[in-house]
Amino acid sequence: GDRLEETMTMLKSVVLFSLSKIKIHIFAEDFLQPQFKKSIKAWPFEFKSHVDYNIYPITFSAGKPQEWKKLFKPCAAQRLFLPMILKDVDSLLYVDTDVLFLRPVDDIWYFLNLFNSTQLAAMAPEHEIPRIGWYSRFARHPYYGAAGVNSGVMLMNLTRIRNQLFKNSMIPTGLRWEELLYPLYHKYKNDITWGDQDLLNIIFHYNPEYLYVFPCQWNYRPDHCMYGSNCRGAEDQGVSILHGNRGVYHDDKQPAFKVVYEAVRDFPFEENLFQALYFPLQNNFLKTVHTLCGRLPQVFLKQIEQTMRKEYEHRVIQRG
Repeated sequence: GDRLEETMTMLKSVVLFSLSKIKIHIFAEDFLQPQFKKSIKAWPFEFKSHVDYNIYPITFSAGKPQEWKKLFKPCAAQRLFLPMILKDVDSLLYVDTDVLFLRPVDDIWYFLNLFNSTQLAAMAPEHEIPRIGWYSRFARHPYYGAAGVNSGVMLMNLTRIRNQLFKNSMIPTGLRWEELLYPLYHKYKNDITWGDQDLLNIIFHYNPEYLYVFPCQWNYRPDHCMYGSNCRGAEDQGVSILHGNRGVYHDDKQPAFKVVYEAVRDFPFEENLFQALYFPLQNNFLKTVHTLCGRLPQVFLKQIEQTMRKEYEHRVIQRG
């Protein structure tokens, strides 16, 4: 369904613009795994050779699996268990399926170099204006900072997460990550709305020194434009990572998001990036300028144009 198509489109945006070989960890229900393998196998060799991937079943190592599967969406809580499942992985970038990269995924790794000695994860704020943000108005549980954080794009230093003790509201001493998850869920399960994202907000509310907050253009959502533009970084530099939550890739509520998604989804891999992706995207985007999110085309198009120009120059130099 939509999730398989979304994931393959997200992965396509990764391989189209990445600068180096990428290791991808895909977590999927058993019945979807053959479809992922078939889809990746169909990619042209030039792109397929840049990817090393593993596919894992959905597993939860603490508490009752059925409870975790019912938490927001079936696979969403999986990210909480990555430190225990991927024991040999030092750091990774977790993204939701409804994310699109408009520049090389390599670039977000830079933020890991900005972590201080205590920081072990990075996310963007849930909202730029706390007084109209969801957490500040409706949350019935603790959350990070003034407006909470959004977990759809999350850098994780798994080594630090595995080795750290986390302060909490349940016992006076710290708990390790794997010891913390189920008791935390059990305490707040009647108060949380957004599942694992709420649990992460609770964890970093009590441990703010462990979190690095990156700018909104690295997790740009409809909330950043549907009530008026409120992501200054995207206005200045363009969107780096587009996050089409609220199902906006599949309805007509936010056509600016849908146009970008469809352009990447429908791009034939070996065609010219400008002729078959950027120019059709630019033309179709003009149809959205009457909407709040579409009235600032440069927000959506600036970064992807720069990325394509660099990729085009890279290919010309390589092949020349």
